Amino acid sequence: MTLTHSPAGSATRRRRGTARQSRAGMAFVAAYVVLLVAFGVLPTGYAVYFAFTDAGGKVTGFANFVTAAQDFRFLDAVSHVAVYLLFWLLSLVVFVVALALLLHRLGASPVGKALRFLYYIPGALAGAASVLVWLFMLDPTVSPVSSLLGALGFDTFGEVIAPGNLPLLFTVIAFWTGAGGWIVVMYGALNNIPTDVMEAARIDGSNAWQTAWHIQIPMLRKWIVYMVILAFAGGAQLFVEPQLLSLASVGVAGRDYSLNQLTYDFAFQMNNINGAAAVSVELLVVSVSAAAVFVARSGFFDAE
Repeated sequence: MTLTHSPAGSATRRRRGTARQSRAGMAFVAAYVVLLVAFGVLPTGYAVYFAFTDAGGKVTGFANFVTAAQDFRFLDAVSHVAVYLLFWLLSLVVFVVALALLLHRLGASPVGKALRFLYYIPGALAGAASVLVWLFMLDPTVSPVSSLLGALGFDTFGEVIAPGNLPLLFTVIAFWTGAGGWIVVMYGALNNIPTDVMEAARIDGSNAWQTAWHIQIPMLRKWIVYMVILAFAGGAQLFVEPQLLSLASVGVAGRDYSLNQLTYDFAFQMNNINGAAAVSVELLVVSVSAAAVFVARSGFFDAE
């Protein structure tokens, strides 16, 4: 006897399979959602509450924002972070993409494998540890590259960390620590470019530069935007580098260099939790707004 499967039975099985997949997906996401709410949404809501109230819980509107903005250190901190972000984002986009393209061109060669491993090593150090390494590197009296620092005209640690040098120093530290992971991400994205597209470019006579500029970089556009969004959000919260540098230099670098340092000072030196919350909310609004602009202008969610 021959068994046949009715269309209705097949449709029922498909629906059951889809339902099982949906439940599995929800189970995977549920843990993340719980942590997001507990350590993201609720603290953000708590900060917003403090930003619009006074110490007694009375609603004050934008009074805390005005007070924070009128602080004599506020505009300087804004300019410091803005200059740092310019340096940081430009270096990240240019050098990460360039190094990823170079790594992709090396392919599975021993040099390529070695570089993929080396890119990860700086990222193994936590933010504070990496800054301490750089404090050692930047002190001409103990640095293994003291001859290079001397050739650049730096004879003392104070000269190296002069205020005008800080945006570049913080950019170098941040790039050394965080760029390696992004290079590997971009390398993976390059490996996902269809081989027939690359082969067509080769047949058409495109050299390495033309292929990179006209094919590979445009196809990396969304990955680059994603990197810029996260780097902007992280860079706007600059804190560890200037804070440790300030402690190591006995205040030469300043303990209110960045907005996050100013927030820390409001909260723990001036006992002004509401003002600190106001600055934090401002950083959140700026980061979310910048992300929205990047997403809208780049067509991040558009179908390919």
